[in-house]
Amino acid sequence: MSLLDHLSAKLNAISAQSLTRSLRRADSGTAPRQTINGRELLMFCSNDYLGLAAEPAIAEALADGARRWGGGSGASPLVSGHSAAHEAVADTLARWYAPHIPQARAIGFCTGYMANLAVVTALGDEHTEIFSEQLNHASLIDAARLAKAKVTRFPHADLAALRATLTASTAKVRLIVTDAVFSMDGDLAPLPGLLALAEEFDAWLIVDDAHGFGVLGENGRGSLEHFDLRSERLILVGTLGKAAGLAGAFVAAHATIVDYLLQAARNFIFSTASPPAIEHALLTSFALIEGPLGAARRAHLVALQARLRDGLLALIDRHPRLGWSLTDATTPIQPLVVGGNAEVMALAATLESAGLRVPGIRPPTVADGTARLRITLCATHAVADVDALLAALGRAAAAQEQAA
Repeated sequence: MSLLDHLSAKLNAISAQSLTRSLRRADSGTAPRQTINGRELLMFCSNDYLGLAAEPAIAEALADGARRWGGGSGASPLVSGHSAAHEAVADTLARWYAPHIPQARAIGFCTGYMANLAVVTALGDEHTEIFSEQLNHASLIDAARLAKAKVTRFPHADLAALRATLTASTAKVRLIVTDAVFSMDGDLAPLPGLLALAEEFDAWLIVDDAHGFGVLGENGRGSLEHFDLRSERLILVGTLGKAAGLAGAFVAAHATIVDYLLQAARNFIFSTASPPAIEHALLTSFALIEGPLGAARRAHLVALQARLRDGLLALIDRHPRLGWSLTDATTPIQPLVVGGNAEVMALAATLESAGLRVPGIRPPTVADGTARLRITLCATHAVADVDALLAALGRAAAAQEQAA
């Protein structure tokens, strides 16, 4: 068998399980209605939760940043790529998290994936045991695999199981690692309980707040603000390509931790810094997030979530034979669990033929038998958009029951 034949066989096996992935071409910018492959669709799949990706003030700030700073940063931050714009972003984030993390500082990365790899591999040395949440994002799983530390997984949101493994640990350093908002279920980690265990067992708590930043908390500062957590043991990873509407990521932590990341995080040391124009525009994004516009959009999101969830629960009650269910989501991520891979992809195709884009999520992203539609809401969706989705799902459910 040639090397190409070997890969072709693997591709055929993927296809046989209804697991093939494919690219779609966006012909317009991120928005509730987006032109995909030349056709306008009503989108329920973006992580642009506040609708800032298309906000004119951010577009103008990005253009202004390009006029001032040009294109790329030219080098890694430690060489010449750390601009005044990068520093202003880090200083703003340090101010945001000062009430939650003593002596808070922030350090930037090009992506959330890079930030997670950096912090977990830098802190997870041979003296460390990593306690990783079962439903953590792939970036945290990969980071734990790359670290030199022992890795112990604990069941989803199970504080008793985590306590048992912490009690049995003899490691010199312990890292508890968790998503704040779980990206495929939409529920929140029990962060107060996790922090209490970190305090009790002398551990760090690394929180990936990719889907909480901008969305949760009175001022949009995410899960730490939502739960009003305060501790020097907190290490926060935030993503700036979702609710912030731009790109990049950061780690906010005690100044000593950030100083250490500056020396030991290979993803930071050996990567070209993000374009300074993006950093310049992020300052406008932050102002919008913590200002009246951000507050109004977060309130609208909560109302949309309630309307969608009530509608989905009513739909499930009307069609019990389909076996559909909801997770315990309390965020703009509202998954509809369908079950089989082929079934969820057929449902997604039915919706797309009706003009709605809702992606089907299959293993290995989720567990076998829990394939789902990952419905995500944006603050720029209208109530009528949610009603259109519910109506299309109702028609699809009725057709499926009749066919069965």
